[in-house]
Amino acid sequence: MIASFYRLFIINLTLARFGLDEIILSIHLFAPLRFLVYLNPYNWFRDKSISQAERLRLCIESLGPIFIKFGQLLATRRDLLDDELINELEKLLDRVPPFPVAQARSIIEKELKQPLDEAFTSFDENVLASASIAQVHGAVMNDGREVIVKIVRPNIEKAIRKDIALLMMLARLADRYWVHAKRVKPIKVVEEFEKTLINELDLVREAANASELRRHFIDSEDLYVPEIFWDYCKTNMLVMERIDGIPATDIKQLNEHGMNLEILSRKGVEVFFTQVYNNNFFHADMHPGNIFVSRENPENPKYIAVDFGIMGSLSTTDQRYLAENFVAFFNRDYRKVAELHVDSGWVDAATRIDDFESAIRAVCEPMFQRPLAEISFGQLLLRLFETAHDFNMEIQPQLLLLQKTLLHIEGMGRQLYPQLDLWDTAKPFLERWLSEQMGLRAMAKGFKRNLPFLAENLPDLPQLAFKALDKVANDKLEIEWKSKQLEEIKKEIKIANRRTVRAIAGSSLIISSALIAGLDGIAPTMIGSGVLFTPVISIILLVPGLMILVSLMNER
Repeated sequence: MIASFYRLFIINLTLARFGLDEIILSIHLFAPLRFLVYLNPYNWFRDKSISQAERLRLCIESLGPIFIKFGQLLATRRDLLDDELINELEKLLDRVPPFPVAQARSIIEKELKQPLDEAFTSFDENVLASASIAQVHGAVMNDGREVIVKIVRPNIEKAIRKDIALLMMLARLADRYWVHAKRVKPIKVVEEFEKTLINELDLVREAANASELRRHFIDSEDLYVPEIFWDYCKTNMLVMERIDGIPATDIKQLNEHGMNLEILSRKGVEVFFTQVYNNNFFHADMHPGNIFVSRENPENPKYIAVDFGIMGSLSTTDQRYLAENFVAFFNRDYRKVAELHVDSGWVDAATRIDDFESAIRAVCEPMFQRPLAEISFGQLLLRLFETAHDFNMEIQPQLLLLQKTLLHIEGMGRQLYPQLDLWDTAKPFLERWLSEQMGLRAMAKGFKRNLPFLAENLPDLPQLAFKALDKVANDKLEIEWKSKQLEEIKKEIKIANRRTVRAIAGSSLIISSALIAGLDGIAPTMIGSGVLFTPVISIILLVPGLMILVSLMNER
């Protein structure tokens, strides 16, 4: 706890050091506190030539890998942020300050258990790329093949766990005191984030991810995945085929090579949906620093992917619900969107569909009045989530990676081709996928998938069928026996009820007889004259009461 508060203090100190307090205090809510800017000693001696955008980037770099990851996400949103800020944040993609090459050599030699000069013919000490988790060097293997060597930053796990501990502390506070905590699930979100980051530190896992993705796209004209050299892959390093491509964000160089940017932007969307729906294994860190474009065939360009530390997958249920949601959006079927949110459990089952539908329509219709190419799908999702918050929508941690990746894809696609119609590209793909999940084709696929199991168990089918029928028969007998027992119980309850009613009636008659006998002397004035009236009435009530009680005793 003390360490977390200390880290929080350091974060605030770093914000002040880079003058970002003026950004926070410029918010209308904090207007009364703007005088604090002038009390910040760092503001007295700051180099005024450094822009606010650069200070923000430097601040993020100083705060460590978690903040760098957030900055990388912002770097893809040219539709949300100005160009000056985006240009600075893009430096976080692969130009984070590197660690010393001597440390890199030491890690490699420790992992391979041999001198660097024996492992490689040559090793470039100049850093090719440096990101939040690792940095990359070029090398040549002993057989002459050019490769890249990726090395995890020293002591990075310790730094990550400190920030995670801070985030978890804040998440627990939010879970306890924040009214929306049940819906947002801050603890689960942080747990998912921690899992993702820790997995990214294991480069053997990343190598396995790359190998599987390469297998899915081995003959693809849309995406190329470099080869992995397993003999050189360890926890803190991996060796992969070196690729020659143009950064996906370098629009100038892409134009110089005559790349068809419209086709390229469409392919980015198609590759994303292919990974999510056809392979159910998607690259969840597709920011521009990890995506290149092959120099071959500019009229039909191909992407090249690197950095496979963060991968995602969805359950079959989530796949279907997401696809149906997307198609419903495309068709402006807001009632279907509302029903899907409720059916999937993302929104409380008690939600009134009509009210939710109306709220979704109010968000979407104004946006759909513009040309589809001008509509930001990311913006629409954010507005929709804001609306769903009013209906107690719960954050789905398993979908966070997908949402982030979709934002990356849209941001990069719009950079390449501002007129990109995400809707027109995605809709046919999703409709085709949904049709393949139903009908005869889906049944045939299911049968083909389960054919080995059926073939293996076919010889035992008669015996299994006999056992099943025998069990059914026994269960039926047991049910019949239990039914007889229930009938007997029902009869006993009825008899007991009758006895109770009779006991109450007999007792009531006897009590009434005693009360009337006690009225002897005053009864004539109340109910009429006659000396024998009271005793007679008393006896008339007493006799049947006693008879009823005696009969009950005899039944026992």
